[in-house]
Amino acid sequence: MPAIFLTVRAPAEVERQRLELAGIGFHRLRHGQSTRRLLRIHGNEETAREAVERLLEDIPGEAWIVDSKTRHVTINGLRLDPNRMFSRAGAEKNLRLLNPQAPPETVLALLDRLDQERPALMENLAPPPGGLWIAAHNNGPGYSIETEAPISRRVHRPRPDEPRNFFLFASAADYDIAARGTYNAVLQDQPGGEDDGSLSRWCAARTVRYVNVEVAHGQLDRQLEMLRWLAARLP
Repeated sequence: MPAIFLTVRAPAEVERQRLELAGIGFHRLRHGQSTRRLLRIHGNEETAREAVERLLEDIPGEAWIVDSKTRHVTINGLRLDPNRMFSRAGAEKNLRLLNPQAPPETVLALLDRLDQERPALMENLAPPPGGLWIAAHNNGPGYSIETEAPISRRVHRPRPDEPRNFFLFASAADYDIAARGTYNAVLQDQPGGEDDGSLSRWCAARTVRYVNVEVAHGQLDRQLEMLRWLAARLP
């Protein structure tokens, strides 16, 4: 399906476009020229969206915001967590979990579509070679750095009283910078466990520089502070 563009101007000279890729609607925001890419992939994570948009008013970069108000998107009539679409195996597990009554041929048809359209999706979303990909996520009480620690190669916990606020890196060099700082961080350049189709695993497998800024829902000031820290310190 060809990309659908609608261009308007937002404050602070941020160019905003709406487009569709792999059956998912996105808002693309651009401010100046940079190899930095920002992503808010879950539609119900409003703190992350606001933090990304505020950051982009102050620094050059390009941000991608999934156009949704819910965690899941609907493609070909099936629900999908968009952060499980970056591998066929991960997408299949998630589709079968969220759509238990769906006919097998319907699931397979969507998997084939994702396989076909994933290269164009990544060509649009991913930073150029050597660039940095920053994803912003929010979490609830059931998720924290302790969830990720068992499948991480290294763990940095300078703030044990804030386990829900941490960085997840796919690059050891970027992690090393954060490990000298005061924010919690984990390194998953060789993640353990099963392939869940997440973007962090896609990046780790291809040595793409990636960091997830994970912060509890509602803590906008903390998430914006962590994003600004990354922008100031990572090349």
